[in-house]
Amino acid sequence: MSINLQVTAAGSRENRLGSITGYSGDLHDLVQQTRCGTLKEKERCFSQSSSCDAGCALNQLASIIDVAVINHAPSGCTAGSSTVIVHHTQLAAKRGIEYDTVFLGTDMDESDTIFGAITGLKEIIIETYNRYKPQAIFVGTSCVSGIIGEDVDSVITELQTELPIPLAPVHCEGFKSRVWASGFDAADHAVLTSIVKPPQKKSNVINFKNFNESARKEIIEIFSNFGVEPFFLYANSTVEELTHLSEALATVSICGTLGTYLGNGLEQEYGVPYVKTINPLGIAGFEAWLREIGRVIGKAEEVEAYIEQERAFYLPKIEAVKKELTGLRAVLGMGASFAFQVSRVLQELGIEVVWVASWHFDAKYDNGETPPYLEHLVKENPNNLKVSVSDQQNFEILNILNTHKPDIYLARHPGTTVWAIKQGIAALFLGDEYKTFGYRGTLDFANTILDTIRNRSFEKNLAARITLPYSDWWYKQDNAALLKEDVK
Repeated sequence: MSINLQVTAAGSRENRLGSITGYSGDLHDLVQQTRCGTLKEKERCFSQSSSCDAGCALNQLASIIDVAVINHAPSGCTAGSSTVIVHHTQLAAKRGIEYDTVFLGTDMDESDTIFGAITGLKEIIIETYNRYKPQAIFVGTSCVSGIIGEDVDSVITELQTELPIPLAPVHCEGFKSRVWASGFDAADHAVLTSIVKPPQKKSNVINFKNFNESARKEIIEIFSNFGVEPFFLYANSTVEELTHLSEALATVSICGTLGTYLGNGLEQEYGVPYVKTINPLGIAGFEAWLREIGRVIGKAEEVEAYIEQERAFYLPKIEAVKKELTGLRAVLGMGASFAFQVSRVLQELGIEVVWVASWHFDAKYDNGETPPYLEHLVKENPNNLKVSVSDQQNFEILNILNTHKPDIYLARHPGTTVWAIKQGIAALFLGDEYKTFGYRGTLDFANTILDTIRNRSFEKNLAARITLPYSDWWYKQDNAALLKEDVK
């Protein structure tokens, strides 16, 4: 299904991509159902935790350094904005950049839910411009403003003729999607429809969609071998820079979940090629990614020379650590793209993946094709993998960990690894999306796992002194059978 930039909302992943948040089975069954079109969402009778797509949408936009983000919502929905601002201020400080973005809430109350708050929203947008002079204003919707039918689009349309900057609605009402990654798409939709301009000329730049640009220096060095420059977004980017996204040679992303909407949107609307290989994590992912970039920009020979050089330096070191890791067993809990891609990296290092818990699952991406990581895993993983789609349900993760007792649990979201540690299991939090990036990242990742496995005193001591809130009955349940009953 093509991306429709003539409307103001991206639409949920459930409707666009057939995404789900409930499944238990194995990789081959998941892929078979995906190919046959029989994969269906499951209803949980109990849900312990999840996230809201508004958080993903507005946090992404707040990382642009010269905008204003207005959350048309009750104050509680904007409570996390202070954390967002601190985070992005620190990222900007690392670059020596002044972070001047503001994140505001309209503080909707009971009276607003009865009589509406459109007049107040209009006044807030005008005051925000007059006071802060941002280069663009994004207005996010919420469950409350969505339920009462606030016509945010009309306010934006009216004020766009009065204010000399781009204004954009960001439709990210939490109740419309269980897949919080829909928020990434809402942010990209706002940028594509209000910020990006048609190309005037081609630049020597590759758009790089990521979260925190922590590997910025390394990637600049890598791309210099091919005579191109990366442009990282959205963190520390400006509105002016984003207007030129359509002029790039190509678009790449560190995460398929994060990059699908923007990458495919730019390709569809402006012909900017989107590199759709498996992500550049681990050896296989990095090499496939580099080769496709080389093909797209006409630098295949330069890429092969770089790969040969890096292989000679890093592969012996990686193989040495691999000998220490071979035979270890791991469980993962991560977002859809990272869950399956890090599984592949672990297998490259000789580690057995006994269970993959994906927070959601996309049946396809915005180009209408099955996610590349899925096809690659099925082809390269004949022994199959146990898989669940669990939407950050920690009570399910604890059952899996207790049943399979892995050597290590790996997660990408805060608050999940602590549960494994309380069970006495070594855990590793992969907050940095570049932790397994390329040869250097793979080597660093392998050594980090080795250090984590060898230093177990904290986990053992904590597990011996803590009582978990789950009964023995829960831990004795057959997890696979139980999940199939629970998600019905």
